[in-house]
Amino acid sequence: MEVEVSSEIRRLYRSRSERMLGGVCGGLGVYFTIDPTLIRVLFIVLALASGAGLIGYLLLLIIVPIEPLPPPGSPTAS
Repeated sequence: MEVEVSSEIRRLYRSRSERMLGGVCGGLGVYFTIDPTLIRVLFIVLALASGAGLIGYLLLLIIVPIEPLPPPGSPTAS
C-alpha cells in the first residue's frame, strides 16, 4: 500500500480577492476550502454572543500576513 504525500505546503494568508474588511475570512475560506461567507457569519455570531469573534478577527488581522502578489508576467497577474 502506497501513501501519496503532497510536497506542497499550504499557508494561511489574508486574501486579496475574497475580502470585505481585512481579508481574514476570505483567507480562512481559501485555506479550509469552504465558503468565506460561512466564516463571516461565524465571526459575527461569536462577536455578538461573547465578543470573542471580534477579538479573534483582530488577532488574525494582526498575525496573518497578506497574500503575496503573483510574479509579474504570470497568468494570474492582472
